[in-house]
Amino acid sequence: MKFKLSKEPLSIFAYSSLTDIVMLLLIFFLLTSQFVIQTGVKVKLPGSKMNEKSEPSRMVVTLTPMGGVFAGEEEISIDQLPVKLGEMKAQTSEDNLIIRADKTVAIDLVIKVIDAAKISNIEKFTIETEKEKL
Repeated sequence: MKFKLSKEPLSIFAYSSLTDIVMLLLIFFLLTSQFVIQTGVKVKLPGSKMNEKSEPSRMVVTLTPMGGVFAGEEEISIDQLPVKLGEMKAQTSEDNLIIRADKTVAIDLVIKVIDAAKISNIEKFTIETEKEKL
């Protein structure tokens, strides 16, 4: 029994296995992107109708309703904040500070955080908000 050997390229290529893999990857990334959860201190963020998506950052300052100040997940005093922000900036080499302030926090405390950021040579900051329902 003699088999026919051909040096011609395959004229038909099955795309079905390739499309299955692409679809599975697409479904995987769509599902896992919904489960990205922010860790840290829970605060009720102020609402905004024109909310824009911010870039993720590791430099986050959270202000709680009781006046607590958290740099990342570590609670510190407002006087220690410029030093801590300088350390965080040196570790992450980022230039954007995200301020997560509860909606009941006095504006005075937010201004103190902005001043501490400017002392630490951080010129860009974002005040995080939640999207208001229309």
